[in-house]
Amino acid sequence: MNGPTDEPANRQPGELTYPDVGSTRKNHCPPGFRPLQVRVLLGHGPEVQRAAGNAVLTWRMHRAVGVTITADAPVAAPGVRVVVGLAAGPLRIEAPCLVVWTVTEERRTGFAYGTLPGHPECGEESFVVETAADGGVRLTVTAFSRPAAWWARAAGPLARALQRAYARRCGKVLRRLATSAD
Repeated sequence: MNGPTDEPANRQPGELTYPDVGSTRKNHCPPGFRPLQVRVLLGHGPEVQRAAGNAVLTWRMHRAVGVTITADAPVAAPGVRVVVGLAAGPLRIEAPCLVVWTVTEERRTGFAYGTLPGHPECGEESFVVETAADGGVRLTVTAFSRPAAWWARAAGPLARALQRAYARRCGKVLRRLATSAD
């Protein structure tokens, strides 16, 4: 279901489709893009931090949300290509991305991926699990984006609402994954 985009025709297939690569690490939104930030409390303590961080880095959170993930590697790392797939009835959307940064610290774990040609949006999105001073563990989804495909532009505010709902769902699912006894 890929359609025409606003991206330059001379862009190479493996090139990211936006400027300021890595800006989600600094919570910066480049001009012309829409920012998004959603934080969800997952629980408390180092066990929750470890379980949630692992679920994010190994694509488990994404899969549990209900999207398909096809990745070059079992763990997110800079340079790993990933295609996020979403199906709604007979419609299927495939969103190719490239992991642009990761963080794996004791109290902070996550990654960001950026859009590649063929993605319906243009921009970057990060998923970071962080333990605050009070021991609370939160997932923060930070993104900046703008429509690339004609049908994403046509969706207008609905597309933003769906992106925000997806980020909240990631937090809800990750809370379950990080606090269940599997």
